[in-house]
Amino acid sequence: MTTEVPAVPQQPVQIWRPNAPADATPGVVVHRKLATGLLHSAGMPLTVHLTGLGCDRLETTVTPVGDGVAMIEVTAPVPAAVRAEWRIPCVGATAYWTPDTNASRWLPPSWIAPRTVSLALGASVASLIGADDRALCTAAAGETSAPVRVGAGVVEESGEFAFTVEQDLTPDGPPLRLRIDLSGRHFAATLQAVTAWWAEGLGHPGIAPAARMPAYSTWYSLHQNVDTEAVERQAALAAAVGCESIIVDDGWQTTDRARGYGHCGDWVPNPEAFPDPSAHVAEVHRLGVAYLLWYAVPFIGRHNDAWDRFKDTILREEPHLDAAVLDPRHPEVRAYLIERISRSVEEWGVDGVKLDFIDRFAVADPPPAPAGADRTAVHEGVLQLLADLDTRLRRTRPDVIVEHRQPYVSPGLWPYATMVRATDCPLSPAENRQRTVDCRLTAGPLAVHSDMITWNSAETPESIAVHLVNALFSVPQISVDLAVQSPDRLATLRFWLGVFRQYADVLQLGVLEPVRPDLGYPLVRARDHHTTVVARYAPLPVALPDRHAADDPQTLLVANADGDPMVLLTATRPEQALARVQDCRGEILSETVLDLVAGVNPVTVPTGGLLTLTRER
Repeated sequence: MTTEVPAVPQQPVQIWRPNAPADATPGVVVHRKLATGLLHSAGMPLTVHLTGLGCDRLETTVTPVGDGVAMIEVTAPVPAAVRAEWRIPCVGATAYWTPDTNASRWLPPSWIAPRTVSLALGASVASLIGADDRALCTAAAGETSAPVRVGAGVVEESGEFAFTVEQDLTPDGPPLRLRIDLSGRHFAATLQAVTAWWAEGLGHPGIAPAARMPAYSTWYSLHQNVDTEAVERQAALAAAVGCESIIVDDGWQTTDRARGYGHCGDWVPNPEAFPDPSAHVAEVHRLGVAYLLWYAVPFIGRHNDAWDRFKDTILREEPHLDAAVLDPRHPEVRAYLIERISRSVEEWGVDGVKLDFIDRFAVADPPPAPAGADRTAVHEGVLQLLADLDTRLRRTRPDVIVEHRQPYVSPGLWPYATMVRATDCPLSPAENRQRTVDCRLTAGPLAVHSDMITWNSAETPESIAVHLVNALFSVPQISVDLAVQSPDRLATLRFWLGVFRQYADVLQLGVLEPVRPDLGYPLVRARDHHTTVVARYAPLPVALPDRHAADDPQTLLVANADGDPMVLLTATRPEQALARVQDCRGEILSETVLDLVAGVNPVTVPTGGLLTLTRER
């Protein structure tokens, strides 16, 4: 006979934190245990341990907001650093998800340094994921501008997983707000609930239609070798394959072609390459293409006239870039940048701007606010800069397009952006897939763009299709010389950009369900009431979705980016469906009525090809 031993909660084990200075703890410290009303996966109550450094009292509230979800708010009567820590059993955990651009999905040790997120760097959300892609715990902080320190990891001594969130509080500042989700739902659903929480009371001016359609970028295709003729040639070719905007990147402002940012800061067109920018933009518009222009916002280069004017108002020098990062706490710095960037919209007629390198404002140890600054904290200066720039741009063009980029993905920036792009990962389709999916999960109202898709001149059409399918759940940016592409490559591009355009609503706005983050999302699906799109990046079976509206036709698209052409469809009941198979160029290989059986149904879909399954009533 087996005697069942009642569960006994483990005693908290001190987390080992190496290299902590001996005087790191101030003389006044308060500790509190806070009952959350939540139960973790082992059925035990979840307790949050609060520590206030520099105060002797903390005020707290706990509000349940749904099954397995609670909101916690902490305030301090005097300036204090407040840390919240809680732990759950690390049972069945498969991945630790954060929006960090270069983060792996491994489970870190608890002693690893916390990441500092702020307005210009990251977002304060994380999820521990278990079997069936269900979140064991998803947590987020409400602060989206000021720095927040987010830590997590395995406590080796107890086999638990610890979460920590640290925030500096002042009596008249925002509280520490935490949202802890132990509901056990799919991790994507818990992250989307976090974005809905962040969006409460946060307005957004809307997304210009062109921002959700395929785009062309000059960066990988031309780098700094841009001029009027080259841009207009690529714009015409891009329009022919289905792009609706062109992003002119670095090089328009300089005659230098040696990379680096020593020629950033004046933001005046190179007169040899762009002698009449207004007429040039008008010609691109005549081709039916919107025009965006690149700005490396923080940089002031040594080879610009503006260097002597602003060299004493910088946060730090970056000698390897031949430039420095401006200090946005100075009103004259913000006024100068706004004036220079706005000129492109007000005088030359561009449709939008690509605001690059905003994350460089996130300096770890910024100098104290200097004389003449009207903002104390750097993030306050950045927020004021982007808010004022947005107001100025929309005065001329209410539907202006503004591109931001990972890792500056904070919801505090949502009102001042239209789209956010995956950070650079040239020729890396799997990385582009992971970064765009990660970004989609917490992008809120913004359109998510892929990093620029490029390929070697010897690449096959099938491999080009694989690149495109890896960006299927985002807006693709294309960056190759379209003038030298073979007819087969152009056919592949036209076909898949047509798929992006035709199914943009479900691909970009539908319910997103990525599979197995620990394996890099080998299968991703998006769905609305009538259409499900599945992209297959590994030889995994594809389950037919449940019928939600029995009287309406249901469409299933399966994009095959794997080398195995045998796609296994799994069905729960027998039914008939019309199946169309197309190759990477869009050529129809077969159209037939499939008699699906309950169980496994093999269908041949070539690499880079598309299966369209229409299920009648």
